[in-house]
Amino acid sequence: MGNYLYTSMVSASQIMRGMADVTHNLANASTTGFRADLAMFKSVTVPGAVNGGGAPVYERVGIDTTFGALQNTGVDLDVAVSGDGWIAVEASGGGEAYTRRGDLRLDANGQLTNGAGQAIIGDGGLLAIPPHTKMEIAADGTISIQPLGQGPDTVAVVGRIKLVSLNSEALYKDKSGLLRLKDGATADEDAGVSLISGSLETSNVNTISTMVKMIELQRSYETQIKMMKTAADNDRASAALMKMN
Repeated sequence: MGNYLYTSMVSASQIMRGMADVTHNLANASTTGFRADLAMFKSVTVPGAVNGGGAPVYERVGIDTTFGALQNTGVDLDVAVSGDGWIAVEASGGGEAYTRRGDLRLDANGQLTNGAGQAIIGDGGLLAIPPHTKMEIAADGTISIQPLGQGPDTVAVVGRIKLVSLNSEALYKDKSGLLRLKDGATADEDAGVSLISGSLETSNVNTISTMVKMIELQRSYETQIKMMKTAADNDRASAALMKMN
């Protein structure tokens, strides 16, 4: 009974971990530029189980780097990365991280951020935009403005968004959902990466398949709970038989 109960208990615990990640993916199905987490269950020997019992163990195996759909918004500060490539942003704990989220905006201090409040990195550091009447973002990430009080013929280049190419196998997702290089390095700017202005990339989460996965995990969890109850019932029945003898 010990092996039976212990294996079911470990299995239920691992399924709960899987459900947490699937729920997280589903919750971000409408988050601009979101990349879903990929995971799998594999069967391993459970430490401490009687007679080498096995159970499924949940493991994250990477990030889904397939593209989301392009959505035309017509908003000047909205940008989508065309094809492969990433936008460099400041990570929450400092340093550089990468995202496909391009719903850009200016904060109260004129700093360029995205919809998650992550500061956009340019070719010379964080991008601060002076007061202006008009602002445009070119395909190569160059930011041009019409300075406040100047005529439409006056255009000033104030910086360029850092765009990079990354090897998906060298990436991991941090707790804030940003992608970073596993070796802690900083990616070099890639002039071959371009932006599409007035558009956003949607999340690449497939809502239907993710919901199906959640239902499957929920049913598996319920099965493990039933098996644990059966093991407990069998244990009580065995104990009763022992007393009768």
